[in-house]
Amino acid sequence: MKTSESIAWTVEITSKARKQRGKLPEDITDALLALWADLKACGPVQPAWPHYGKLKGRKTEDYHCHLNKGKPTYVAVWQVLDKQIKLMEINYVGTHENAPY
Repeated sequence: MKTSESIAWTVEITSKARKQRGKLPEDITDALLALWADLKACGPVQPAWPHYGKLKGRKTEDYHCHLNKGKPTYVAVWQVLDKQIKLMEINYVGTHENAPY
């Protein structure tokens, strides 16, 4: 029997972020899929990802990281929806200039 510590997180993606994902270059899509896997396995805290951080000044628990280096820089933003049932969603993926922070 698994303990609650070993249960993976559920990571959903908003319809807006899903549309944004469809417009990404292939290498950025690959990076997003790798981030998605890390989020599912380890949860919202991802210090190994470049420029990872918790977004300050928000009422919700939001995080972001860069998906590549150079220009244009692509970022992903995700939010913890429920810590108890381990649920979060990716709500933005796109260029740094248009990021919602």
